[in-house]
Amino acid sequence: MGKDSQNSQVTVIANLKGGSGKSTVAFNLGLWLQMKGQPVVAYDLDPQCTLGDVAEVRREEGYAPPLVVYQNTEKLKDILRMHPGQVLVDVGAANMEAMKQAIVNADRVLIPVPPSQPDVWATQRFIEIVKEAVNNGDGPDLYAFVNRADTHRAVRESDETEEVLAQLPGINLIPHRLCQRTIYRRSLSEGLGIFELSKRSKAVEEFSIFADSLFPNIKARKKLNS
Repeated sequence: MGKDSQNSQVTVIANLKGGSGKSTVAFNLGLWLQMKGQPVVAYDLDPQCTLGDVAEVRREEGYAPPLVVYQNTEKLKDILRMHPGQVLVDVGAANMEAMKQAIVNADRVLIPVPPSQPDVWATQRFIEIVKEAVNNGDGPDLYAFVNRADTHRAVRESDETEEVLAQLPGINLIPHRLCQRTIYRRSLSEGLGIFELSKRSKAVEEFSIFADSLFPNIKARKKLNS
């Protein structure tokens, strides 16, 4: 991956619907990458500024390392590639122009999809927006996963959502769900990553598997250096 000699990798976390948990994912991914020794910056292009707000909470509380979050939406093509390492972009439909610009300049787009039919419909529309943004040319890789999944095995919505996502054209399904857990809400309110709040929990286990699947080279590099 990478569209520039700076060796930056731009991952856009986006969804058409609010409440998909994209800011929570972006925040914890950023801290996870830093924990792995990766240089990382984030861009919060959503008018709600949730990612920027939680990063500010983290800074004010003095937690280290801070997560650097920018909110500049101008000249995205130039500024996103200024940062060597990992660049995370949190953006939603409330800023459609910035979302399209971020998509065009991304290496990949990560789509969190809560387990519901309306969220599946929104994902289908989102695929069309991506096609429009790149003029049906070569665009970023699209990855979708079930976020805020049900924890009770008898509830079938998460399974059904995953099955539909696997059939959508142009989508790479990440078969590692993130479940609806209280610790994710605490993460945003307290400015701490889930692995800082709890070293051993189901959330930490599932998020680690999820993040390893997104950044396999980092995992492989760690094994070589150990």
